[in-house]
Amino acid sequence: MREIRWGIIGCGDVTELKSGPAFNKVAGFSLEMVMRRDGAKAEDYARRHKVPRWTTDADQLINDPAIDAVYIATPPCSHRDYALKVAAAGKPAYVEKPMAMSQAECLEMAEAFEKAGVPLFVAYYRRSLPRFETVRAWIAEGRIGKPRHIHWSLTRAADGERRSDNWRIDPKIAGAGYFADLACHGLDLFLHHLGDIDEIAGVASNQQGLYAAEDAVAASWRFASGATGSGFWNFASHAATDHVVLHGDKGRIDYSIFGDMPLKLTTDAGEETLDVPHPVNIQHAHIENIRRHLAGEARHPALGRDGAKASAMMDKILGAYYG
Repeated sequence: MREIRWGIIGCGDVTELKSGPAFNKVAGFSLEMVMRRDGAKAEDYARRHKVPRWTTDADQLINDPAIDAVYIATPPCSHRDYALKVAAAGKPAYVEKPMAMSQAECLEMAEAFEKAGVPLFVAYYRRSLPRFETVRAWIAEGRIGKPRHIHWSLTRAADGERRSDNWRIDPKIAGAGYFADLACHGLDLFLHHLGDIDEIAGVASNQQGLYAAEDAVAASWRFASGATGSGFWNFASHAATDHVVLHGDKGRIDYSIFGDMPLKLTTDAGEETLDVPHPVNIQHAHIENIRRHLAGEARHPALGRDGAKASAMMDKILGAYYG
């Protein structure tokens, strides 16, 4: 496979450590150009990360003949429009999560790339992380028997949420606030581990009144396999928690979505813990899987239609509010 030259649209915080450096670490990839509307910030990013070129014009980057693929790392409200332009240019794209503002937008994006004959990858990178691949392997190996129920509790305390520069709590920019920004990771991972769902319901409210987005959400659902699931996400709590419990008929697995707590497997034989820390560039393995997909070695774990499923769950949990 020839070298793939990447460009980034929106070189903000997520690209500093989590993703950006990996495009120069994966064999056969290089980061050649970055775009940000603030020219000084774009130039600064390019200088610090040794990126040859920068611009303030996304269209220039997308249509540059020296750019082969585009990473869209902007807020969710712009994902659809940028993705459709990349598809029209006939180039692969890697889009941040949540994939878009609604399932409908996600499907429009997926269809555009399918028609263009190029892949659309989604940054649900937990699908590629070793700690969660271990959980998936334990399930596949029958270590807990048949999965019966999964529950996730995610809480955080409010801290400086009135800041006007916090786009994550602006529904017009990010959708359903921190729920959309954070819960999508776990919901997507549950789909990856346990399969599609066939029924879901939820409730949401704004308990703090500090910003427009909902800050308290609860939901329950059923997988096509018959296993059930539930979760609550509260961003007005007194402290931070992040705990997933996967119950099976022969055991259970305890883990966190965002933290590095050791994986814990409990069965009649006893308790087993395994420490699998996150890598420095947390999206590295996921971006390596993009290389493998483009080289024809293996299907990427999070393509466009995969990413749309988490958005469908959030749409149904929050009804008309989300999107």
